[in-house]
This record gives sequence, C-alpha cells and structure tokens, in this order.
Amino acid sequence: MLEILKALLLGIIQGLTEFLPVSSSAHLNIFPWIFNWEITESFDVALHIGTLFAMLIFFFKDWIALLVGGYKQTIKKEKNVEGKMFWILVVATIAGAVLSLGLDKVSEMIIGDNLNLEMVIIAITLIIMGIVLYLADAKASSNIGYEDIDMKKGVLIGVSQGLAAAFPGVSRSGITMTVARTLGIDRESAARFSFMLAAPITAAAVVFDLDKFSFDASFFVGVAASFIVGLAVIKFLLDFLKKRSYKAFAVYRVILGAVVIALFFIK
Repeated sequence: MLEILKALLLGIIQGLTEFLPVSSSAHLNIFPWIFNWEITESFDVALHIGTLFAMLIFFFKDWIALLVGGYKQTIKKEKNVEGKMFWILVVATIAGAVLSLGLDKVSEMIIGDNLNLEMVIIAITLIIMGIVLYLADAKASSNIGYEDIDMKKGVLIGVSQGLAAAFPGVSRSGITMTVARTLGIDRESAARFSFMLAAPITAAAVVFDLDKFSFDASFFVGVAASFIVGLAVIKFLLDFLKKRSYKAFAVYRVILGAVVIALFFIK
C-alpha cells in the first residue's frame, strides 16, 4: 500500500512539473532525497509514459495535421504550414537528441552516484535558470507566433535541450521556453512548441527502457496519475500564458533552489 501511495504522489508530481518550466527531474530527485525513498531510473522514465500520453492526446489533431502536412510537402511537393513545422520539429529533435546523448554521458561521468553533488547542482541550476527565465521573458518581444517559427529558431530551441540532459534541474521545458522567448516567440507559442518538441524524445526514452519496467500496481498508478494531472496542466499553462508571464515560475525556481540548499546543510 505504501508503494502505491508513493507512486501516486510521484505521478502527481511528474504531471504537475513536466510541462511547467520548473524541472520535473529536479522534483523527482528532491522528494525521494527528502524522504529517503528509493526510485529507480526505469520508474522515473515510466512516469513519463503518462505525460507522453497527455501530450499525444491533448495535441492529437495537431499531430495528425503535422503528419499529413509532412506527407504532402515531402511526397506531393505541396508547401504548407504543417509540413514546414513537421520538418522543423524533425530536424530540431534530431539535433537535440544528438547533443543530449553526448552531454548526458558527460554528466554521468561527473556526477555518477554522488547524490550530494547532484542535489547541489540541482539547487544551483534551479536558481540560475529561474533568473535567466525571468530576464528572458521580461525583456523579449512577442512578435513571433507558433506558425512563424523557422528552421533556424526551431533548431536552436531543439539543441538547447542538451543543457537539460547535462545539468539536472535545468528543465527541458524550462530551457526550451527560455530560448524561445529570447528569440521573440510569444509566451503561448513558446510553450506549445516546447511541448511538441518534447514528445519525440520522451517517446524514445520510454521505448529504450521499456524492457526494464515492472508492470505492477505502482507502475499503473504512477502512469495514470501523471497522465491525468499532465492533461490538466497543459491546458492550464496554455490558458495562463495568454494573459500572464513566466515570472511566477521563475520565482518558484529560485525559492525551491534556496530551500534545497538549506535542506542540504540541515541534512
């Protein structure tokens, strides 16, 4: 029963933090660290199944339009916005995946199993990226919409995902939204492109670790919780950013980072 409750809590945390620019990986490390829970890497990835399904279902019509548009532009040579976005996402995903794989290996070599070092890095990156997100969002223009994103901007956003792989606590959604805002992409479009970009890499990670999963009650509870909460958070964030800025998330990151540093010295 305790394992199921832990899975439920971690699933809720994953759903809440995967799409917000606050780093789900940081939260999935912080809570087990505080309560001395053991969480396997495979269960961490399993929680992403729920949020992956949330992305696929919430943007189902968009995915179909992208595939149809990509087909028309590639096979029938008919230029269209969806076809353009399809190839931007493909190239950006490949570029981001290559850099992420390389930097992930470097991160493993430096951090390894040193939990204390990992928590210090998480605290620092939470604070630094919180400040960077706030400044980028406050100073950037908002004159570029989702459909106006070109290949250069898309690849730059995609490549930035590598930093999330190298430094725990950076946040894939956090860094991609920050770079998108720096490039002048409006807030809602920055979030939407970030979500679309995250799906292929998340799917690849899930497939890669599929044989390591334990399909028990805890697994299904965690996946269901992250799926349901993730769906709600996607809608919330897209609606929130129509009228408000990323300031609240930036402030939250700084506060959480400071709390982690304080707990580090207390523990």
